[in-house]
Amino acid sequence: MQTEQTPAPAATPQEPALPEPNVPDAIADLIASVEKEYQAGLVNYQAGKTEEAKQNFDNAFNALLGSSLDVRSDKRLEDEFDHLVEGVNHLDLGGLTSGAEAQQKSEPAPIDETNEIAPSADPNVKAKAQAEIKSTRSDLPLMMTDQVAGYISYFSNRGRGTFERAFARSGRYHDMIVSTFKEEGVPQDLIYLAQAESGFHPLAVSRAGARGIWQFMAARGRGYGLSHNPWVDDRQDPEKSTRAAARHLKDLYKQFGDWYLAMAAYNSGPGTVQAAVKRTGYADFWELYRRNVLPKETRNYVPIILAVTIMAKNPSQYGLDEVAMDHPAAYDAVSINYPVDLRLVAECINSTPDALQDLNPSLLRLTTPRDGKFELHLPAGTKDQYEAAITSIPPDMRLWWRYHTVHSGDTLASLAHTYHTTPKAIVATNHLEASALEADAKLIIPVAPGKHPVSDSATYARRITRYKVHKGDSVESVAENFGISAQMLRRWNGLHGDSLRGRKVLALHLPISPSAHDAEVATAHSKSKRGSKTTQTAVVKPPATKSAQIEHEESAEVESEPPAVVHHKVRTGETLYSIATYYKTTVAALKHENRNLAVLRPGMILTIPSAR
Repeated sequence: MQTEQTPAPAATPQEPALPEPNVPDAIADLIASVEKEYQAGLVNYQAGKTEEAKQNFDNAFNALLGSSLDVRSDKRLEDEFDHLVEGVNHLDLGGLTSGAEAQQKSEPAPIDETNEIAPSADPNVKAKAQAEIKSTRSDLPLMMTDQVAGYISYFSNRGRGTFERAFARSGRYHDMIVSTFKEEGVPQDLIYLAQAESGFHPLAVSRAGARGIWQFMAARGRGYGLSHNPWVDDRQDPEKSTRAAARHLKDLYKQFGDWYLAMAAYNSGPGTVQAAVKRTGYADFWELYRRNVLPKETRNYVPIILAVTIMAKNPSQYGLDEVAMDHPAAYDAVSINYPVDLRLVAECINSTPDALQDLNPSLLRLTTPRDGKFELHLPAGTKDQYEAAITSIPPDMRLWWRYHTVHSGDTLASLAHTYHTTPKAIVATNHLEASALEADAKLIIPVAPGKHPVSDSATYARRITRYKVHKGDSVESVAENFGISAQMLRRWNGLHGDSLRGRKVLALHLPISPSAHDAEVATAHSKSKRGSKTTQTAVVKPPATKSAQIEHEESAEVESEPPAVVHHKVRTGETLYSIATYYKTTVAALKHENRNLAVLRPGMILTIPSAR
């Protein structure tokens, strides 16, 4: 907020000031060196020197992320990082980002769907629940209204699956959350706020960009110590976010003196609730509800939580006794001060990257942070195995090298081809005396930086997620909440700068893990052949998982929205003509959209010109 200043008195004549000496600007110097390397990579890429380009781009990333300067400490550094990611992704999503861009799957936050429903109350359900409340022990005030009864009916019928999955998952975090709430002095039954919000899923993302079990927005999370950078988002850390949620709820209670109002403020922000109280003179949630001075989502929010609480605390009455509850995941914690790829970690302990991501939900990518310490969680009982195996990999190669268990039919040549290395390098690294490989032997594979297989790449969801712009939003804040590049958000929506003034809806694509490119092409082309009005939003590799289902809507629904960008990954045998024909455009338009492209090579990522 700007403040008025008293005008300075008129300056008296003085002798001309001497020129100030040049002051070194470390950030400007770093960006200049990074940009020089990036531009060299573009030159090599356009010249067809793919390997040289990969090395240039790796050098640019390493210079920016390996410096003593924190990328998120200065907007210039953030912009340069986004510029690099966008530029490299535009050229080739197949490994040029060193594997660091392979991102976690997201899950839709249940609260978005539930909040859109206003179920009617069943008199029998209401009467039964009213009787149960009298014998229900809770440290939250429980009361029965038509709205609460309506949501009990919903969760008992159409929303049964959503409720049961969340109820089962609560077993994994119940003891930790209850213990933390007890320590912080807040009602332990507020645990059910998380069931309503996220279904206890650390990777839940709402349509507004809130993340984690407790659905923190980025700015609010920072206020309670939940940091966010390109590799780690503490909002997705169950323990850290639970502590933050407890303190935030306690602060809201101190402000309003009422747990219902505190819950409402948790949903819509304390300013919204404070304004409603000031407008009406009533510091009572149900009075504010009756007077319709709260947002619809907030009016539904408290009844949803009360319905979930009543059902969860009376499992027998609602047929929940047979639900198989999850158990807390046992793990070993290893404090590391080096970056490591989770795929290498998995190979060290005979696990899987998915299992490791499940134990480390705060990691946004398949690597640990490049700088600083990180507490890596491993399956229980594997710490010693990991520490013994990782010592054979040089610290500066733990983002690149791999372990491989030899299978029948493996040869030095086949392994070298698979991992983009050489037989000589494998022999030297493993001190092999013969070319024959023993079955089940574990080999260290020295993969050169930037040469991971294409399958290590990441991408965005094909379908559009529509985001309703709220007061105070900016390009940077929306991009941060959803974990996407601000540059990509601008490109998808034809934006310039950071302002969203005049925009009501944004189209965006959520980051997802890779899947089959052929499925994407088939889907996009089948729609094209059917003459669908749906905007084609293929972004290289589509989701094959339910993570892609996160509250998206086709762009045809809002005709005024700009068309989303369509990307196509070039396959062997394709030509500019065949691609242009496939997407019903022209070779000239295709070339113009891709920097006057002249030479086509497999693996390239082309931007398809939108239909006009």
